Amino acid sequence: MNAVKRGAEILISVVLWAVILVAALFAFTTLATRDTNQVASLAGYTPLTVASDSMAPTFRAGDLIVIRKCDPAKLKEGDIITFHTIINNEYALNTHRIAEIQDMGGVRSYVTKGDNNAIADVHMIADGDIVGKFVTKLPGVGKVMSFLSSSIGFLVVIVLPLLVFFIYQVYHLITVSIELKKAIAVETAQAQAQTNPDADALLAEAARAKAEAEKAKAEAEAALAEAKRLQEQARAAAGTEVKAEEAAAAGEENE
Repeated sequence: MNAVKRGAEILISVVLWAVILVAALFAFTTLATRDTNQVASLAGYTPLTVASDSMAPTFRAGDLIVIRKCDPAKLKEGDIITFHTIINNEYALNTHRIAEIQDMGGVRSYVTKGDNNAIADVHMIADGDIVGKFVTKLPGVGKVMSFLSSSIGFLVVIVLPLLVFFIYQVYHLITVSIELKKAIAVETAQAQAQTNPDADALLAEAARAKAEAEKAKAEAEAALAEAKRLQEQARAAAGTEVKAEEAAAAGEENE
């Protein structure tokens, strides 16, 4: 029973920690592109959700891609990069393949194109626009991130599990405290049980000594009574002898 309970606790902990990790990934992914000038990264890596099929079949809308900071000078044609650009007159991040690199007086510019697009992108890309280089993808995980970004998804997948985790931790803490108190009580009872035999032995020794003292007192009183009796007998005998001598003396006078 204890093994099953322990296994259930471990399973619950693993699931809840997995939820926390997903929540952390979601938070990082959400905040990664919030700044219009900077893209957050963790150890140089940034996860991003793909919004369109412009790079299909390399990756598709709903996939989660991971990019890594890179040195633009080491980029070559065919590399997939994420860069700042303007789409529909709004700031955006885009991830396309480098179709051509142009070098004018040591200043490089890049022509990019989606694998699934018929024509290249309108805007030329400079070194300062490049955020990072494509590393890998997680198919379909971007859909999870999109669901988490909704109010219902965030509540169901993030808030409620975290609340359950918090309640579980509080319950676990209370349980541990109760078990600790029980253990302390058992140890105290065991300690008292271990000391009781000594106390009983001392009480028994005291009772034995008292009994011996009472016995000695009784013997002493008996000896004293015997001594008094012998003294009385001696006095009686002495009185009889004196009377006999007086009678004898009176008889001699009469003669």
